[in-house]
Amino acid sequence: MLTIFWDVNGPILVHFQEKGDILVNELKPTIRSKRWGLLSKKVLLLHDNARPHTTAHTVDTLCDLKFEVLKH
Repeated sequence: MLTIFWDVNGPILVHFQEKGDILVNELKPTIRSKRWGLLSKKVLLLHDNARPHTTAHTVDTLCDLKFEVLKH
């Protein structure tokens, strides 16, 4: 699966991964290194309502990371 995260300044992370927890293992460290001031503020995440995005594990992980999910 190819996953791309970006903000108004451009791409933050372009990642190909078959399995695993990209939010904890890849996204948070990348935001910390590329956009270090953003983690002290609020991270807004916009994604669709696909089944992998709405599972209890994903919702719990987003809550643990303190990311705010925008409604699609």
